[in-house]
Amino acid sequence: MFELGEAGGGQCGAHARQAGAACRFGMVKRRIRLEEFNRKLSAPRQQLFNQRLQLANEGVGALGRKELHMGSLRIVFVTGLSGAGLSQAIKSFEDLGFYCIEHLPPAVLESAVAALEQSGVTDVAVALDVRGDARLGDARAAIDRVRGTHLVQVLFLDAADDLLVRRFSQTRRRHPFAQTGSVREAIDADRRLLAPLRECADVVIDTTNLTHGSLKERIAAAFVTGRPVRLAVTFVAFGFKFGLPTDLDLLFDVRFLRNPNYEEALTSKSGDDPEVAAFIEEDASLAPFLAKVTDLIDFLLPCYLAEGKSQLTIGIGCTGGRHRSVYVAGRLAQRYSGDRRIDVALETRDLVRAA
Repeated sequence: MFELGEAGGGQCGAHARQAGAACRFGMVKRRIRLEEFNRKLSAPRQQLFNQRLQLANEGVGALGRKELHMGSLRIVFVTGLSGAGLSQAIKSFEDLGFYCIEHLPPAVLESAVAALEQSGVTDVAVALDVRGDARLGDARAAIDRVRGTHLVQVLFLDAADDLLVRRFSQTRRRHPFAQTGSVREAIDADRRLLAPLRECADVVIDTTNLTHGSLKERIAAAFVTGRPVRLAVTFVAFGFKFGLPTDLDLLFDVRFLRNPNYEEALTSKSGDDPEVAAFIEEDASLAPFLAKVTDLIDFLLPCYLAEGKSQLTIGIGCTGGRHRSVYVAGRLAQRYSGDRRIDVALETRDLVRAA
């Protein structure tokens, strides 16, 4: 089982984990249908849509497939757990120039898409109503139907259970599934209902520790176009004792390195300090570890770029998220900061909390 971290596997994305096999099986028909198209056009699919290419029923003889028609709309479906920040995400998309629709019943999605095609709108963010009456339609099926004619991406917003409970307590809002039982039971029911959508998500964002501004930055990195297609790579340093980030694609555990926390002079310092760096660099296992990790990342980056993946989140974990993970994540971010194919960001999730 090749799984270095928890990932939100996109229905269009190939992820390095066995858990994504079922999702990839669902992609076979679509890939077969576009196989000849992809062979003849070398530009990435995202770039083709950014240029608003439309393959009409006439004039596609070079592709040999007159039935293929791709609309000019780019649609991002925004979904996720109640309380994870869907409303704030929609506001972020609006700020980024998207035409936004909230609480759209899946049954009328195709009619709405047809109307948007006529309006000249190009970028749309849609929050489907996924918890309504079954007669209003199935969200997963509606998304799959639209995928055949438009560039579709799915964003799933996740968050830790403790935070969701606290948010509903603070706002005094009733959880959609809290008709009976506790809020935690309602959150569990919500997770079960949305599991199929999470499995087919192209991007998963954990909002547990994100401010509104940070959420907007993550959305912009994943979905804003108008520039060369680049992969947004975020290195997240964290402490295992505070829990795993839920939006990781790859995870590396660096608790095997010498722990500066046991040195009295280094306990209050962080992985950014030269003294801590010097201490960790004395560990003979550091250099071969970094060499193997960079070798793996160097192999995966062109694969992810070719697949059209827009965001890659790499977790580096130690015990408290203050020393070793911060140092290693910083080294990796520095190593890839000059790569023109990607946009690199560094997050030290637990640095303040571990102080």
